Amino acid sequence: MRQKGLGLIIIALMLGMLLAALDQTIVSTALPTIVSDLGGLEQLSWVVTGYMLASTVSTPLWGKLGDQFGRKGLFIAAIIIFLIGSALCGLSQSMTQLIVFRSIQGLGGGGLMVLAQAIVGDVVPPRQRGKYQGFFGAVFAVSSIVGPLLGGLFVDHLSWHWVFYINLPIGVIALIVIIAVLPGHESTTRHKIDYAGVVLIGGATSCLVLIATWGGTTYPWTDPVIIGLAVAAVAMLIGAYFVEKHAAEPIMPLKLFTYRAFTMSSLVGFVIGFGMFGALTYLPLYLQTVQGVSATMSGVHLLPMMVGMLSLSIISGQVISKTGRYKYFPIAGTFIATIGMFMLSQLSENTSTLAMSIDLLVLGIGLGMTMQVLVIVVQNAVGYEDLGVATSGATFFRSIGGSFGVATLGSVFTGRLNDDLTEILRTTRLPDGFNPGAIQKDPTVIQQLPKALAQDFLHAYADAIAHVFLVGAPVMFLAFLLSWFIPEQKLRETTKAVDIGESMGATSAERSSLAEVERGLVRLADADLRKDYYVRLGRLAGLSELPPQSVWVIARLGGEDWVKAADLAERAQVTRAEGRPYVDQLTTRGLVARSADGESLKLTPEGDQMAERLLQHAKDGLGKLVEDWGPRPELRQLCDRIAPELLGADADRPA
Repeated sequence: MRQKGLGLIIIALMLGMLLAALDQTIVSTALPTIVSDLGGLEQLSWVVTGYMLASTVSTPLWGKLGDQFGRKGLFIAAIIIFLIGSALCGLSQSMTQLIVFRSIQGLGGGGLMVLAQAIVGDVVPPRQRGKYQGFFGAVFAVSSIVGPLLGGLFVDHLSWHWVFYINLPIGVIALIVIIAVLPGHESTTRHKIDYAGVVLIGGATSCLVLIATWGGTTYPWTDPVIIGLAVAAVAMLIGAYFVEKHAAEPIMPLKLFTYRAFTMSSLVGFVIGFGMFGALTYLPLYLQTVQGVSATMSGVHLLPMMVGMLSLSIISGQVISKTGRYKYFPIAGTFIATIGMFMLSQLSENTSTLAMSIDLLVLGIGLGMTMQVLVIVVQNAVGYEDLGVATSGATFFRSIGGSFGVATLGSVFTGRLNDDLTEILRTTRLPDGFNPGAIQKDPTVIQQLPKALAQDFLHAYADAIAHVFLVGAPVMFLAFLLSWFIPEQKLRETTKAVDIGESMGATSAERSSLAEVERGLVRLADADLRKDYYVRLGRLAGLSELPPQSVWVIARLGGEDWVKAADLAERAQVTRAEGRPYVDQLTTRGLVARSADGESLKLTPEGDQMAERLLQHAKDGLGKLVEDWGPRPELRQLCDRIAPELLGADADRPA
């Protein structure tokens, strides 16, 4: 594919990924304003939960269908669904409508994230794939940080509707580029899609989240609605057990739970998602209602948490890659996150900005130290045949944890607020004509009250939000206890190539085990090729007396017929005069022949043998990186396929 066309495709894919990733967090700082406009404070959590559940549960379907029917058509469909959902969200006239439309948006968002990453593997050559994978990880990480800030900016300078409308022009640009430029003839793979598993697991999860949301607040725990949801959840979980046990390609193979590392990491990941999204959802409400800051500034106040998460996630990944040790990161991280949760449980209407920033930074550091490790632990523990589905399973549980966190903590918040408001109404006389129920629907009406009375209601909100973190602290401590049971094993080479996007909570790309190893392999090769690779390769092939530039020329000419010298110089980004000395050494050695007019170059038979030797050493080098997966023919074939594409790449020409 031509570089210009590839660049356009990558930009369009990154735009799609950006939209889907932003919509996990951009709405958080807009929620207080949305509630003041549409009402329904008790339903606030579902604006976040609806998107996350739809995105998480639909991900396996998007991945399998993309493999089977081609990713271009599915990616176009995902963009269209996402844009329809975004437009409807912006037009919502009630909280119920917004929740339904957010679910539609999440359905498309799951497809955008999973297919964008998969398409990169289809269109990008292996030598460049590691770089572009890094770009996509960076997009997700950056969107996690700037999402709340952007949401606040749109609310303050436009309206909350633009949190959703902004997706439309960006999405349309991505859609046009994908239709016009992305090839549609990629190879497909037949799957026996586990539709029943998706429906049963998704249905059971939704029932459990509804129980966490409604139980004890909207309905008593003994209400027929709650009991009916519990019975339905149990029935669907039992059904899912038998379906997954016999499915040809289960979305959640039961054998994964025989790995202690997978089970413990999934539980810890569930709690991490619980804490992260719970905090992101309710802190803006505290900041805007209790502290009285603008929506934009509430996004700024969240930056310590997001920066702490990103920086420690990167640092922990680098340390693990260099040392091969990872066990104590989740232990330390969950302990620090527990402290952060407890510190936030002390929030009040009098808490200073500095104190709150420190609290958020501590929580972010703890989450960041843990998130990066969990994917590594799972990938390192399971067998090759389970690698792909185990990776997606780990991110699945973290996303589901986020849904439960927002719903459960929302129930805690609503229950505590009701109790506090009831106490205020019992002991305080309200102004004539003031409806106390309006405070629960729209917190901004507190500003209409006399100052002393308003302070009582602000204290009620501060106390309810602090109680959210007081409940979250022991839950996070449970993750600390569980993290001690995560076993540490010798780190496989390809698991060292960590993906910052997946570690920050991105939806897994639903890769096969082979594709998962290939992803790690090309990223490791990318790093290796930048470190005097042709000096080392020449030494292995017995060409240590030749400069690395000459070794690169041999690799570049390998398998080619006559190549114009001008074209070779252009690929090397040098003039012919600058490149001639290195070619002259090869012609002197009898490894390269020049055409009669001196304008073209070709390897001699001896040069062909040397190129084959270089290629074999390159294959052997890749083979060493995957040998800890055991002797598998498909991995050997992977090395044989990738090595020729990596060798002699323009990006690696020695200076």
